[in-house]
Amino acid sequence: MTDSLPLPFDQDSPDEDMMANPYRKNPPSEFDPVDTLDEAEAAEEVERLVEAIDFHDRRYYLDNDPVISDGAYDRLFQRLVDLEEAFPDLQQKNSPTRRVGAEPLDELEEVEHTAPMLSLDAAFEREEIEKFEDFCRRNAVEASTTDFNYFAEPKFDGLSAEVVYENGEFARAATRGNGTVGEDITRNVRTIRTLPMRLNADAPPDLLAVRAEILMPRSGFQEMNKRRIERGEDPFANPRNAAAGTVRQLDPSVVARRPLDIYFYDILRVDGADFSSQTEVRDALDGWGLKLDDHTTYCENVDEIEHFYRSIDEERETLDFEIDGVVVKIDEFDVRRVLGERSRSPRWAIAWKFDPKQEVTVLRDIAVQVGRTGKLTPVAMLDPVEVGGVTVSRASLHNIEELHDKDVRAGDTVRIQRAGDVIPDVVELVDAADPRAEPFEMPARCPVCDTETVREGPLHFCPAGISCTAQLKGHLIHYSSRDAMDIDGLGEETVTDLIEAELVEDIADLYELTPEDFLTLEGFADTSAHNLYESIQGSRSAPLDRFLFALGIRHVGSHVARLLAEAFGTLDDVRHADVDALQATKGIGPEIAQSVRDFFDSPGNNEVVDRLLTLGVEVEPIVGAEADGARPLEDTTFVFTGSLDRFTRSEAQREVEDLGARATSSVSGNTDYLVAGDNAGSKLDEARERGIDILDEEAFVALLQDVST
Repeated sequence: MTDSLPLPFDQDSPDEDMMANPYRKNPPSEFDPVDTLDEAEAAEEVERLVEAIDFHDRRYYLDNDPVISDGAYDRLFQRLVDLEEAFPDLQQKNSPTRRVGAEPLDELEEVEHTAPMLSLDAAFEREEIEKFEDFCRRNAVEASTTDFNYFAEPKFDGLSAEVVYENGEFARAATRGNGTVGEDITRNVRTIRTLPMRLNADAPPDLLAVRAEILMPRSGFQEMNKRRIERGEDPFANPRNAAAGTVRQLDPSVVARRPLDIYFYDILRVDGADFSSQTEVRDALDGWGLKLDDHTTYCENVDEIEHFYRSIDEERETLDFEIDGVVVKIDEFDVRRVLGERSRSPRWAIAWKFDPKQEVTVLRDIAVQVGRTGKLTPVAMLDPVEVGGVTVSRASLHNIEELHDKDVRAGDTVRIQRAGDVIPDVVELVDAADPRAEPFEMPARCPVCDTETVREGPLHFCPAGISCTAQLKGHLIHYSSRDAMDIDGLGEETVTDLIEAELVEDIADLYELTPEDFLTLEGFADTSAHNLYESIQGSRSAPLDRFLFALGIRHVGSHVARLLAEAFGTLDDVRHADVDALQATKGIGPEIAQSVRDFFDSPGNNEVVDRLLTLGVEVEPIVGAEADGARPLEDTTFVFTGSLDRFTRSEAQREVEDLGARATSSVSGNTDYLVAGDNAGSKLDEARERGIDILDEEAFVALLQDVST
């Protein structure tokens, strides 16, 4: 093993840390009233609190060695909240209070990585590892050595991310994306408790970009799924998908409630420090307070690599996170430089993947699950069997075409595996039952609401939409979203609680709720209950296009809703338009036309819409330039990036749509204008490369005024 070198910074001892800030060891049980402090005194206390809370977070989440009680920690945290509320200018960018989330985003911006995030070539047999070693030995001669070690570690099965620190402060985070450009997930990653907001260093690097894996621990995943099932929700398929979906949430407050973890394992770029091996990198990451996995080793040859591979394969079911193989890297950086990189992968590293875990069991029955979007999925009900340490009693059959291709039926013996090592999946028929059951067919009517189902290719859907209780939660969240009826405070958790308490059975029930109803839910006080009640009442009026979008009609996004509203003018005309009239509308194809017609042909959907109107929801025709036929921006496409001072993203998009333009989320050859606000992302660079007209906010406002006169 290569000896560790001194870390590129000095560290205080724990005793010195305790003495430097008394909040680290003996937090007071009471504080002076906030209103007795001036801003200078508050600023000094905020600094102590932030530093102490960061310290206690490291001791609790990373070291598993807390030095104060939970109650004492809560008092420190609440004191910081109180000070920041009294002195808003004192809230720091990386304040611990920002971990609980922020305002929802309209979309995730793109961001360019500080260095390429490469993939790894995969191996599945020892022979492939032998070829890898032979290549490394033959080509390492150019580095004047064939004496090097391998660094081996588990291959995380999570979401790879770049995390950037500037002058020791957490600056941003991004998904891997295409390896060069990823999605900006800064606000979501900030909510992960094991992510240090500051590096544990007196002299941190000017810039540090580290590669990390965002995971959902098995224990947290199982507990979260248990709560979802108890609330009548669909469980997540596996920890990886749950983590990836959570990180890409547009509402950071949702992310803050989910059990994410983060591990660091490599440096992409560093300014202000230098390393010669993976050993030194690991020591530095550890010294900076970044969470590492301890299941790593150093190997001299393929035998030792295989020993580690076999041992970690046996141990992996006891780990609290999912892995799907091991990663083998050359430790010495001078050898890595000689071997170089391909366009998408390094030549000095390889991933040795595990075989999928498979078992044989009996398929007892086939059920149909109705998802939140109305999709019907056939599900194999199995004799329980342990697959890779997990008891599996259900497996997805995906769709009717795949089910028929595999020709599995009730009573058959089948082979199943945890595909991707976690998702239960029926692989193949092993032994047909005798006598055999009839081939399974998807139901003609929804098993939840009895609405006639529709088929689109290999998929089946329930078109009942807002009247199907299986789809209720998704529709409530969609109905209240910013681009729909814009009900502030009606998030996923509150919607779930309302359904669980049987306070709502369709979206119209929202308008019959009282503040007292909200007070029966956990976490609501008089003020929050009143605010949500007022927000719902304030959503009783909406333009036709927003209302159509809010109804959640399949294939009807905000742009299609706009086209329908402009073509038909009133809700009544849309409800009664036949397929031919719908399809005659510019931009409306046969699939969309049929979907709209199916929605309004459903008695249940019409009943809910009628109740909404009876309860006082007013659907307004679109007002603006198009009312008298003026569409000065027709056939013009806008893209927005960054934040604007005078508009939210939705408001800016609506401004141009009112004038006949189309607002899209990505830059393309059809884009006419890019409107760039503060902190514009990579869309700005792409627009420059394409020669697209770029408007700042002032120019955008001037354009709107010019075309509206």
